[in-house]
Order: sequence, then structure tokens, then C-alpha cells
Amino acid sequence: MTSLPARRLASVVLLGLLGIGWALPVFSLPTAAAATIELYYAPEDLPGDKLVALYGKAKRYIYVAVYGITFPPVVHALVSAHKRGVDVRVITDREKLKDPKQRAALETLRLAGVPIKVNQHDGLMHLKQVVIDDEIHTSGSMNQTTSGHRYNDERLDVITDPVTSLRAREKFLSMWKDQVRYGDWR
Repeated sequence: MTSLPARRLASVVLLGLLGIGWALPVFSLPTAAAATIELYYAPEDLPGDKLVALYGKAKRYIYVAVYGITFPPVVHALVSAHKRGVDVRVITDREKLKDPKQRAALETLRLAGVPIKVNQHDGLMHLKQVVIDDEIHTSGSMNQTTSGHRYNDERLDVITDPVTSLRAREKFLSMWKDQVRYGDWR
């Protein structure tokens, strides 16, 4: 792997860790150093605790795009971050609004002043992505729910890399600005 150009190393390592294999990356991202990737599996690693810790360290922004968000410590950590002056935004799926726990969690966030958008398109908003301060982003199968934290077989990838975090931020902001596919919740 040391013979790979540095700009391809992060994406190739990421593809390999995601089980895609050592194929050429779909896109190439210039980076000065390889990304660090931490993998957390539920239930044994309790990945929701890692999210809470990340939210507690955020200084500028936390952008969350997630299908399900009901885990109380996560909701409280996002409210606390917002109260510290961190720009917290959430995008979630409108179908998940049928879940009373989801509605209660979103209402808690909304009452604290956190803006929330839901998809208006026919498909699911099924991302499980967080971007924090242009440095860290998360991915994986885990919804930010108690089941995703403690009971289900889930995975949370925490990626520390400014270059790929920028791409994740750009995707989030393009969704946030898309008034056709996403609308304000309440």
C-alpha cells in the first residue's frame, strides 16, 4: 500500500474496510495523509456512546443525516451542543415519523432550536451519516436509536479525514438546500 499515491490511499483503504475489495476507487480525493478509521460494532462496542462523545467535542457544527434518531443520550448531546453554540442540523426520513419515539426525539430537538428537515421524495432518506467540524464524519449501518446502539447487529465507522469529511459536508448541504426533495419539519 505504500506505493499508492497519497491522494488515493484514503479512498482505497476505505473501500477495503467497507468490504468492497481493492478495486480502483470511484473517485480520487487528494489528501496529505491517510484517513484514520475506527470501527464500532453493536451491540458489543455500544457505538451510540461514541457518537455522544463526538457530539460533546464538536466546536463549529454537527450535520446529521439519519433514518432513525431516538437514542436519548444522542438527542441530549445534540441539544447540549446546540446550547454551546454549535450549528446542529438534522435531516431524517418522513416515514420514520410514524414512530412515536422518533417524533418525541425530533420534537425535543425542535423545541431546543435545532432545525430539522425531512425528505419529500418517494424514496427513503436512508443515510446514516454525521459530519463534524470538517474533520470527522461517520457512516455505517447504525441508526441513532437504542436498538442500533445496544441490540441490533450494526456498524458505526468514524472517519477522521478533512478531505473526505468535506465531501460528506457538501452532500449534506446539497440535501439541506434542496427545497424539492427536503422540507422543514414543522
